[in-house]
Amino acid sequence: MKKNIWIVGCSSGIGLELVKCYLHNGQSVIASARTATASNALLELQRQYSQTLALVDVDVSNSDSVKAAVQKSWSIFASIDIVIFNAGVYESMDAAHWDVAHFEAMANTNYLGAVRLMDAALAHLRAQNKARIVFNASLSSYFGLPYGGAYSAPKAALVNFAQSIQPEMEQENIEIQIINHGFVQTRLTAKNEFAMPELMTPAFAAQKIVDGIAKPYHFEIKFPFKLSLFLTFLAILPYKISLGLTKKFLKA
Repeated sequence: MKKNIWIVGCSSGIGLELVKCYLHNGQSVIASARTATASNALLELQRQYSQTLALVDVDVSNSDSVKAAVQKSWSIFASIDIVIFNAGVYESMDAAHWDVAHFEAMANTNYLGAVRLMDAALAHLRAQNKARIVFNASLSSYFGLPYGGAYSAPKAALVNFAQSIQPEMEQENIEIQIINHGFVQTRLTAKNEFAMPELMTPAFAAQKIVDGIAKPYHFEIKFPFKLSLFLTFLAILPYKISLGLTKKFLKA
């Protein structure tokens, strides 16, 4: 069945690959990023899919920009079946090089950006017979790891937010879904100076997400298996053991 899909955060990486996947599958897509209408990659896709791809600029760190993008998106489609929040920024820092501005940017985009979008879109979602909003979180939300707290803390907040609103939204026929995935080879993870287990390509991760969303509804999509299993196990261990294990991740 053909669906209308809005992907927020898709100028590169997983988001861009999600746009490609859905267009290839014959879906109608709105692609949003801060400068979506100036993105060469998105403009090239729009030339190929002129009837099924629309571009809408949005800055998720700005409430007015989010509200304007919501109004424009629902003027393009009378209803939107799936909204995917994929916007994100990332910096890895040790305590000797903390920059509070990076903490603020990650919280403002990765967590509060999703809250702004949900708040602005809620009236439209309620007016539809059925809808789904998908938040792209991270397996790092399971447990805080050395050097990654500025990123994983907002992701953990995003997961907690989704958990808290899911029962309420379900009563209004709005499905809330989260994606917890591992390391993906992007310009963001290229900043990492450590080995990334089970590193995936953006195309592989995007296809896993598309496949997971297409299955009968379940709250969480998580992959890859080994890393998700390890972090799940880490989170249920007593802190004396889990923190002893993560201490081994410190730089020599």
